[in-house]
Amino acid sequence: MNKKMIQQAKKLQQDMMKMQEELENSTVEASSGGGAVKVVVNGKLKLESITISEEVVDTDEIDMLSDLILAAVNEGISKSQEEASSKMSSLTGGLNIPGF
Repeated sequence: MNKKMIQQAKKLQQDMMKMQEELENSTVEASSGGGAVKVVVNGKLKLESITISEEVVDTDEIDMLSDLILAAVNEGISKSQEEASSKMSSLTGGLNIPGF
């Protein structure tokens, strides 16, 4: 390998580490039921918060509430993964690098 390629590889590695750190500190919000249930998921794919609108809380509707929460959490995780993939793809120029 020539010196320029080694320097480029080191820069790419540094850029990827910085991007991973930024992703870990990012959050995404998702909702279901027209905003009745909202969740915030961080870049480490951990659920940070759930907000439930008072209009949807009814003891007869617990199954629906559970479904809304499940849908919002799954959407939040999916959005977080899409954001990570998009940012990594822009960094690597579309190269598929295992583990990133």
